[in-house]
Amino acid sequence: MPVIKSAIERVKTNEKANKRNASQLSKMRTAVKKFEKAEDKGADNLEELFNNAVSALDHASSKGLIKPNKAARNKSRLAGMMK
Repeated sequence: MPVIKSAIERVKTNEKANKRNASQLSKMRTAVKKFEKAEDKGADNLEELFNNAVSALDHASSKGLIKPNKAARNKSRLAGMMK
């Protein structure tokens, strides 16, 4: 553990950010998986699930959790599955 006050505060800040980032990544992955499973089963609400997955990818990209090219690649892959 750090001894300097600013280092102690930084550890706390990093822990909070880590929890927040992990939560956002989990939400993104869940949205993508829900769409993929629904597409395999041929569900009726594909459009809604697709929009949720794309939104989650955009949000993760804008927050720096994933790189923009990865978001674009995943969105393109999901859009290809829609056809």
